Amino acid sequence: MRIKSKLPNLTESIFSTMSALAKEYDAINLSQGFPNFETSKELQHLVFKAMQDGYNQYAPMRGDAELREMIARKIENLYGVKYCSHQEITITAGATEAIFNAVASVITTGDEVLIFKPAFDSYEPVVKLNGGVPVFIQLYYPNYKVDWNLVASKITHKTKMIIFNSPLNPTGTLFDVQDLLALQNLVTGTNIVVLSDEVYEHMTYDGQVHKSICEFPVLREHSFLIASFGKTFHNTGWKIGYCAAPKILMDEFVKVHEFNVFSINTPYQKAFATFLKDANNYKYLNTFYQDKRDLFLEGIKNSKFTFVPSKGTYFQLLKYDQITDENDVEFAKRLVREFKIATIPISVFNTHFLDEKVLRFCFAKTDETIIKATKILCKIQ
Repeated sequence: MRIKSKLPNLTESIFSTMSALAKEYDAINLSQGFPNFETSKELQHLVFKAMQDGYNQYAPMRGDAELREMIARKIENLYGVKYCSHQEITITAGATEAIFNAVASVITTGDEVLIFKPAFDSYEPVVKLNGGVPVFIQLYYPNYKVDWNLVASKITHKTKMIIFNSPLNPTGTLFDVQDLLALQNLVTGTNIVVLSDEVYEHMTYDGQVHKSICEFPVLREHSFLIASFGKTFHNTGWKIGYCAAPKILMDEFVKVHEFNVFSINTPYQKAFATFLKDANNYKYLNTFYQDKRDLFLEGIKNSKFTFVPSKGTYFQLLKYDQITDENDVEFAKRLVREFKIATIPISVFNTHFLDEKVLRFCFAKTDETIIKATKILCKIQ
């Protein structure tokens, strides 16, 4: 049998590579972005109760009605914007499915999609699977500022979508009001759709506040807003997220969703619907993760790594050019083999594998793990 691959150049992801190495060498794994501490016991209990109460069959295709209403209230409370829970919100199998659906619902052969690099690694393959053409805009260490004039120059009559991620994974960058206004200016009067990946919305630091696309009227009408319960509530393995979008976009989104997964785990939706009633269950996260970021940075202050404190996400970038000239992928692998600590090299997220000697570390770990890891990092010369 001969099969023509739709992604012929796709290789094993760096996450799989580094996690496998971490397991082989029994290393501290700060590579993949998942917590090594438990999700809420109350939330676990709510899932079990929903199962006992008989919520074990298919949920409605768009998602549990109560959960969608709670999401609409959450967005309104945070950003002052009201989405219709019946027509403008859909529950998805994690943010990953939401990203796939958003792209698949509007991108056809030859459509161009602007992607800021470094970028989360699922964007580009999904665009290609749907016949789209990724157009990259490279951002640079240490601040990863967007040159909006450059972005404007990349827009053509073929541009159909801009993928926007704030706070930005993998860099920890937080885009501000001026960035959102510039993006809004670019799409005003066009048919360009924005995919706004906001899965780290509750993880911003030093008093800075996440600005959502839905706070900007024109952007709201042009955008898919995507969020993740897995990131918010420390249960990435549950794979539940959601998408909010104006009806004209959501009508196309659910056509893909229906024939992709149709519906999402019912008892988990019921649990989240109850858990979201108390905003304190997510409003504490900025302080919670800033404490972990600060613990990590305090632990490495005497190391040979240099850094700019992360402004968002639960990732911290460290520059290692004062240690070695090695390629970042090779250096990351050596850290696992020789020092038993796993991280992620940033070049794999860049255009043409641009190597700025920067690694990404996940600090969504117990304090014990963070302290142990920083002690190792201080020994690296």
